[in-house]
Amino acid sequence: MNVLTLQVFVSLMLVASSVLLFAYSVRHRDHEHADRLSLFPLEDDSARPA
Repeated sequence: MNVLTLQVFVSLMLVASSVLLFAYSVRHRDHEHADRLSLFPLEDDSARPA
């Protein structure tokens, strides 16, 4: 029974930490940076190769 209690406690801590990290990411707008980086290789280069 102690193992079950420990497993539930650890899983709840993992869920709580993932929710906190998601809220931190949304607050600091990290998700917008990922969208911009994914489209960055599609931009044309302004300099010509020598």
